Amino acid sequence: MQDKMTIYLDVVFIENICMNCIILFTTGLVTKSRCRFLRIISASFIGALYVIGKYLNNNEMYSNLFIQIGLSHVMVYIAFSPNTLRKTFKYVLIFYLTTFVFGGCAFALLYYVKPQDILYKNGMLKGTYPIKIAILGAILGLVILNIAFKLIKNRMSRNDMFCDVSIGYKGKTTNIHAIIDSGNMLKEPITGFSVIVVEREKLEEILDKKILDNLQEIISGNYEEIDEEYISKFRLIPFSSLGKQNGMLLGFKPDWITISFDESKKSLTKVIIRHI
Repeated sequence: MQDKMTIYLDVVFIENICMNCIILFTTGLVTKSRCRFLRIISASFIGALYVIGKYLNNNEMYSNLFIQIGLSHVMVYIAFSPNTLRKTFKYVLIFYLTTFVFGGCAFALLYYVKPQDILYKNGMLKGTYPIKIAILGAILGLVILNIAFKLIKNRMSRNDMFCDVSIGYKGKTTNIHAIIDSGNMLKEPITGFSVIVVEREKLEEILDKKILDNLQEIISGNYEEIDEEYISKFRLIPFSSLGKQNGMLLGFKPDWITISFDESKKSLTKVIIRHI
């Protein structure tokens, strides 16, 4: 006769909090979102409460697909606070993808480990194995997801490498379609502001053409004919390139820029603009 197995609800509760935290943290990692510890813990706590309720009560409510999807949305909203429906859908999709990958890895490990003390109750597997298998499954799943998304990123289409940038200066605005260059390391040395490189034709919409025609003279200190309103906006940017060491570029500080990418907008003032 098989011995009865003792299941401790506090252990089940803590295990589910840990797993929910790992899944939500991985979701944030994949979506490159800021993961706040208290938000992750709060969302994981709610998910663990649902599991305890499902374990204690064989109620159809806990198996309802719409309630489970609703719970996922609640957990994602608490953890990341997405501000659009598209972002919410994206987070939930990654949340489920992560859950399925972790679950698949855990079941694969169970297949090879073959523990004898497994209890199936109300749609859940329980036993003395879970925390070790779950952690190993999570680590394996994280590795798989990391490799998968790196492969996807490497095959990313050209459209995903561009964003729209608006530059405002002295009441004038120019709009450009910019490439996202993660290898651009140019910075203004004193303030540390990042440098955005823009085509001359676009800068002519907001800057005096006299400035763009006399960049080398301005770098040399000859700017008597330039209006004083521009002088305080000039910045010298040191650079090195093949065949030229210790070079200098002239940039200027705009009043503001707005970057639009993936239906989100970000306004910045701490940037320097220079032309190609």
